[in-house]
Amino acid sequence: MTKTERNWILYDVANSAFTLIVISSIGQFFFKGVISQGVDNAISTSNWAFANSLASMIVAVLAPILGAFADYRGVKKRLFVTFLCIGILFTLLMSSVGVGQWLWFLIVYVVARTGYAGANVFYDSFLVDVTEKDRMDWISSSGFAWGYIGSVIPYLAAGALIFIEMSRTGSETLPNFTGRIAFLIVVAWWSVLSVPMLRHVRQKYCLEPGSHPIRDSFARLGKTFREIRKYRQAFMFLAAYFFYIDGIDTIITMFSSYGIDNNLNIMILFLVTLMTQVVAFPCALLYGKMAGRFSARNMLYVGIGIYVCITFVAFYLPDMSRELTVVMFFVLAFLAATSLGGIQALSRSIFARLIPADRSAEFFGFYNIFGKFATVLGPTLMGIATRMMGHSRYGVLSVLLLFVIGGILLLRVEKNPH
Repeated sequence: MTKTERNWILYDVANSAFTLIVISSIGQFFFKGVISQGVDNAISTSNWAFANSLASMIVAVLAPILGAFADYRGVKKRLFVTFLCIGILFTLLMSSVGVGQWLWFLIVYVVARTGYAGANVFYDSFLVDVTEKDRMDWISSSGFAWGYIGSVIPYLAAGALIFIEMSRTGSETLPNFTGRIAFLIVVAWWSVLSVPMLRHVRQKYCLEPGSHPIRDSFARLGKTFREIRKYRQAFMFLAAYFFYIDGIDTIITMFSSYGIDNNLNIMILFLVTLMTQVVAFPCALLYGKMAGRFSARNMLYVGIGIYVCITFVAFYLPDMSRELTVVMFFVLAFLAATSLGGIQALSRSIFARLIPADRSAEFFGFYNIFGKFATVLGPTLMGIATRMMGHSRYGVLSVLLLFVIGGILLLRVEKNPH
């Protein structure tokens, strides 16, 4: 593995702290248990879902425009830094929001998540700059794998502070002050581990800017839409990706809220989330290796099939006894972890092989617009179903259809694109 590849992978370790702590676990505990005190569980869950949909929509609108502009020499790195700084700054601001100020908290969270996701648009597009096509499955999988295991360190640090304070006070809810410290840990981790990416990763493939680069960027976007048949495989893959990644991202985003709605306490949810990170590490690497033997597309089908099973079982989770609910929640989290990183990594590497390298940021802008509009649909459906039916189990069931449609569309993509 080259130095450039390692530095690119390290940013996955850096930003995964935001995914794990802010989006998937402690951020949700803090919002539902501290910021939304006095708000009904179903209402707070739907508010969290709608906020995630809004953040995804903002990135979806911006991604292709900024991506087209970022393909000019030297621009990709500058846009990456801009969104990185936005994400870090607003994560810092999340720690200052007062109890009961749930709307202000969600506004700050939406901007922080927009910065995080916007930086990832350009980070993903750097994959074509840091490695060769025949290594993309492995390098992309390594990024997700090391991101999962690396994020365990800040997660354990934040968790230790929280549970020490809970033991001291005898409380079973998330402590206000130590919950805020978790956001500061994310800021420190994300900032420090981003430095190697900032210093050593460079844009290798690019376009030379003309006299009107912004106008030319919009012209290239229009041309790409008009020439969509030329990139048929890439856009067919994006259509499939739109649906199956919607289901996966919705499960990631709403994971802890669903657990809280099923009366699982913070300690159980913390341990479940920790387990998923540890399991996801070797499994993401395994998907990268197995893709070389069975094809990346076939491995995507394995992962999608597992998530179909998860949605069926999750729907019936509220009907189980508390003891069985806890056991099954661990089982579902384990199954999700086995395929989460593999699906994300192989999706990224398949798409990278289907696009022109010198227009990677533009095409990854489309990749992210499909992915982000998908994450608008999933949480919105879950939020509406939860509010209408009074329980989040009905929102979970809606995810099933998305996996089925994505799997059918994926049949039209080559097994081993080059």
